[in-house]
Amino acid sequence: MYGDQETVRKILTELGDTWAVVGLSANRERAAYGVAAVLQRFGKRVVPIHPKAETVHGEQGYPSLSAVPFKVDVVDVFVNSGLAGQVADEAVAAGAAAVWFQLGVIDEAAYERTRAAGLDMVMDRCPAIEIPRLG
Repeated sequence: MYGDQETVRKILTELGDTWAVVGLSANRERAAYGVAAVLQRFGKRVVPIHPKAETVHGEQGYPSLSAVPFKVDVVDVFVNSGLAGQVADEAVAAGAAAVWFQLGVIDEAAYERTRAAGLDMVMDRCPAIEIPRLG
């Protein structure tokens, strides 16, 4: 398990409400679309990160994390495991407080690098499942 319940709670309740969702597009059939909607319902600002830079759920999209002109608190990663490590490194460079790899997104080396850089991290879990459990 990558990210104990205390870390999950900390990321969801203490580290800030601006979440960059990497892989979020206007495609309603993708998991990122639904998860972003849940995060918004729980008070998070969702920033779409996708090459198309589409506006999603009323929020302006950006083609990359480095293009976001303001600080993001948490980087939620919906890309495949082979690309996730690079996104984690970009999150560190951007000054994020935490990285969240979605269900099925696993990169142990990226997890270790991200934690070593001082960020909180959860891997292979979904915030849309975890946040309602906080009560």
